[in-house]
Amino acid sequence: MENEQKIKTMVRETYAKIAEQSKEENQSSCCGTGGCCDDSDYTIFSDDYTSEEGYHPDADMGLGCGMPVKFSRIKKGDTVVDLGAGAGNDAFVARAAVGDEGKVIGVDMTPEMLKKARANNEKLGFKNVEFLLGEIENMPIQNDTADVVISNCVLNLVPNKLKAFSEIFRILKTGGQFTISDVVLTEKLPKPLLAAAEMYAGCVSGAMLREEYLEVIQKTGFKDLNLLSEKNIVIPEEILSKYLSPEDIAKLKNNGAYIQSITVSAVKPTISCCGPSGCC
Repeated sequence: MENEQKIKTMVRETYAKIAEQSKEENQSSCCGTGGCCDDSDYTIFSDDYTSEEGYHPDADMGLGCGMPVKFSRIKKGDTVVDLGAGAGNDAFVARAAVGDEGKVIGVDMTPEMLKKARANNEKLGFKNVEFLLGEIENMPIQNDTADVVISNCVLNLVPNKLKAFSEIFRILKTGGQFTISDVVLTEKLPKPLLAAAEMYAGCVSGAMLREEYLEVIQKTGFKDLNLLSEKNIVIPEEILSKYLSPEDIAKLKNNGAYIQSITVSAVKPTISCCGPSGCC
């Protein structure tokens, strides 16, 4: 528990700093931590949102690793919860999908990010979008609230992923679904790289092995688990060379991609025998 709190504190402090930076600064500093990557552009996670309906540049911090709304099957009138909403990028794209009759709730544990999201929403004048301060493992949202839950490159930062997915299960309506983009590993990272990853705002330091990640989702009680997209992520050699020998770098490259961005979806079933509350 103490270690989990240390991780949360590190993530919260890091993203508080990121909230004060521009998208360009974030894109040139390995997920926004600043000062760790020389002057090279290491935008290895984020996707281009600029052509998406509902896109607002001020809300785009360049911190995602996928486009969950694109795969989410959101309908007009739905209630959508965005986990780790940041400055509101995915929330505003989701708002375009739900329309005036729907609702979007963004949750973030960093007050500085929350302030930025609320300021963006005030400028846009949306009455059906709100941003709440809270942690994913203990969300300030009632049971059976959401038709759809989305999240973009945030669950890898959460220490207790089983509890996080249990919370997602709790707030979803029966028959509701989540669509989540996240970072996973195809093999364990070498210890020097694991330590280095912590300097990059936890972008991969908290990532699970892909098989274990999918097992956690199923263990939580979700059904109809689908892999919607995947892409390999290659850490630039300029970073690898700071922590690994040339021989170790060559070995990693020969083993293939060991970090992936994936987008997955699953459904909260009508009858669950092994949901977050236990077996029936």
